[in-house]
Amino acid sequence: MSSSIHDKIAAEIASEPVVLFMKGTPVAPQCGFSATVVQILTQLGVPFKGINVLADAELRQGIKEFNNWPTIPQLFIKGEFIGGCDIVKASYQSGELAQQLTDAGINLGQNA
Repeated sequence: MSSSIHDKIAAEIASEPVVLFMKGTPVAPQCGFSATVVQILTQLGVPFKGINVLADAELRQGIKEFNNWPTIPQLFIKGEFIGGCDIVKASYQSGELAQQLTDAGINLGQNA
């Protein structure tokens, strides 16, 4: 894997406080796991940047290698890898995700 794709991924992660590498787009997720994470972030009222890995095969493989994490979606908060769908869902249900976002200085919206 070229270092340029890893540089691109690092730049994307740094570009916004909350970044979700996903299949599809926030408006039209292409898999149930991506849709679940989008729904959770929307429920919390958190603005986020969705990056469609299906649009770029190198990016799709690169993000898996970047974190040594085999599945997509992958959620980042302030550059920190949080996890995939199961981890995000569990931390949302426990209230931990809202706390992580708040601790990172991200305001939760009206839906939280």
